[in-house]
Amino acid sequence: MNHSTAPLGPEAPIDRFGRQVASRLSEGAPELPHDIAERLRAARVRAVSRRRVEAVVPRRQPVLAPAGLPLGGDEGPGWWGGLASAVPLVMLAAGLVAINVIQDDLRAAELAEVDAALLTDDLPPAAYADPGFAQFLKSDE
Repeated sequence: MNHSTAPLGPEAPIDRFGRQVASRLSEGAPELPHDIAERLRAARVRAVSRRRVEAVVPRRQPVLAPAGLPLGGDEGPGWWGGLASAVPLVMLAAGLVAINVIQDDLRAAELAEVDAALLTDDLPPAAYADPGFAQFLKSDE
């Protein structure tokens, strides 16, 4: 099975490599025992039957809008598409940073409120750390 012309398209190097491997394997086939040669032949038949032959898909022509602007084509999303896909990621990062800043501000405000209550209370701050005071508060209720 000698092909004088190589197939055109993106699969040409793969097909050439496959033919080279097949020719190398075929060189050593006569020295193999009969049962191994038959198993290899059966495997080769299965492999060839499973090989998909992909049909050549013609390139689509872009559909033109009434104003002559292309509506679609095979050129891909372009840099506008990349920018549009990056916008949600940037928005997510900005939202996470905003949530973090707001939570830090709320936590600081709560701590400031507790500190202000401790400093403006009639009791000294050391009284709150005394274990007897905690017992006093429990018995008072």
